[in-house]
Amino acid sequence: MRPAPNQTRAPRPDRDLSRPLPSALSWTVLVVFAAALAVAVVAVGLPWWVPAWYGAVSLVAFVAYGLDKRAAKRCAPRTSESALLTMGFVGGWPGALVAQQFFRHKTRKRSFRRAFWLSVVVNVLVLAAFIALLKAGLGLFDYSGMLQ
Repeated sequence: MRPAPNQTRAPRPDRDLSRPLPSALSWTVLVVFAAALAVAVVAVGLPWWVPAWYGAVSLVAFVAYGLDKRAAKRCAPRTSESALLTMGFVGGWPGALVAQQFFRHKTRKRSFRRAFWLSVVVNVLVLAAFIALLKAGLGLFDYSGMLQ
């Protein structure tokens, strides 16, 4: 049962809660990432499917966060944190970041935030390595058969 609007819930000592990070940080990270991705497509020849992948997985992550927030409010079965983190790790972190701000979901649990931001850093580093290989002209990847 939910408390009345003028009542507050007693804090649970087992919860790992802290203040959310400033939302400006999330939006700044997203804008910088989108700009860097656009530059990589134009200047380095990053294949079209890379930003398309980020967009598609971000949409899935956004929906998953929204459904999890709804489940949390209704005390229904939840999406596991590992599933949410995995979506972010494989490229859905921009959508997850938007969902965190939009739904105010998963923004206060310190352990989740740390794991989430670690997955963002690892994802961006892997993408940067991929772009560096493309720029160096290493023939590890042949995209000649893909639509461009």
